[in-house]
Amino acid sequence: MSQRIVGYIDYTAQGGDTFDSIALAAYNEERMASTIIDANRDLCDVLIFEGGEAVRIPIVETVETPDTLPPWRR
Repeated sequence: MSQRIVGYIDYTAQGGDTFDSIALAAYNEERMASTIIDANRDLCDVLIFEGGEAVRIPIVETVETPDTLPPWRR
């Protein structure tokens, strides 16, 4: 499966937020933090947000391609 970004949601960080906590709230998966970091290169050095920072959260669509489909679904 591959993922593509189809848009963004603007989010205002709250004091104490981290990329992990934002990813957990947005995607229900902390491992998606890297996707949010990639979309916010200017904030990549922030470990804990002070509050008020504008964070772009990518809207991610999962796409199954023939290469990623299991053989019985091709």
